[in-house]
Amino acid sequence: MRIDQCFELGYITKRHGLDGSVNAVLDTDDPSVYIDLEAVFLEHGGSLVPYIVEDIRMKGDQAIFTFEGVESPEDADALKGVKLFLPLDILPDLGEGKFYYHEIVGFRMQDRQHGDFGTVTTVYDNDKQPLIAVDCNGKEVLVPMADDILLKVDKEAKVIETQLPEGLLEVYTED
Repeated sequence: MRIDQCFELGYITKRHGLDGSVNAVLDTDDPSVYIDLEAVFLEHGGSLVPYIVEDIRMKGDQAIFTFEGVESPEDADALKGVKLFLPLDILPDLGEGKFYYHEIVGFRMQDRQHGDFGTVTTVYDNDKQPLIAVDCNGKEVLVPMADDILLKVDKEAKVIETQLPEGLLEVYTED
């Protein structure tokens, strides 16, 4: 399994107890969806390695994982900071107009006033406001992910229609 065929579920923060269990933060709106996982992929040196899940216990946006073969505090400590991945094909469809952040990378951004102004390169997810990074002629433009700015996401055409706030594009593109 390659990383580009997966999505990042979260990452391991620390060991939990003395039996090899680990705490992980899950980057998802509803962690309970993943309570019945049988396996996950952990990133080691740029490669994904499958780990069999023996047990998962949820605690808010965190989970306590017990993996087959991870049996000591030292084994668990070695996993601190490691990212967890799952195959893209297990993600549920979000429906019309909704999307996962990874899905819009490569989409064209079209504004009502400015027309086509670039390609989505990534989405920065922060606590206050997710931002869509757009390559606009070699300059990074950050577009807030807000309902009054993002008017339509057309997955088939790979286009995001926007109505940018006055002056936003110019802040990034004028020298």
